Amino acid sequence: MRAEARGETGMRAEGIAADYLVNMGLILLERNFRAGHRELDLIMMSSDRKRLHIVEVKSLNEPVCREPYEGVDKKKRRFLISAAADYLRESHLNCEVQFDVVSVTFGARGAAIRYIPGAFLP
Repeated sequence: MRAEARGETGMRAEGIAADYLVNMGLILLERNFRAGHRELDLIMMSSDRKRLHIVEVKSLNEPVCREPYEGVDKKKRRFLISAAADYLRESHLNCEVQFDVVSVTFGARGAAIRYIPGAFLP
C-alpha cells in the first residue's frame, strides 16, 4: 500500500474514532498533537473534566491477520507516555490521565470499531 493511502486511512480512522468518542460523551481537545517526533492522535477530556484521555488510533484494511490495537507495542507506549507528559506540561492541566486505544478495521461492511479504555498504564 502506498504511504499516501496509509496516511489517508489513518486520518479517516482518527475521524471515525473521534466521532465515536464524542458520541460517548468525551470532549475533543486536540488532534495530532506533536511533541518532537512523537504524536498523540487524539486528546480528549471526560465530560466531568476530571480525566484526560490520551487516545491512540490504529487501523488496518481487511483482510487482516491481527487486530490493529496489537500495533501498540512497548516502544509505542513509551512514546505516548512521553508525549502525554509534554502535553500536560504545556497545557498546565492537573487531572488523571488514561491511555486508551481505538482499533478500526476497514472492510466490505464498513468500519469495525473496538474501543479499549485504559489499554495500558504509564
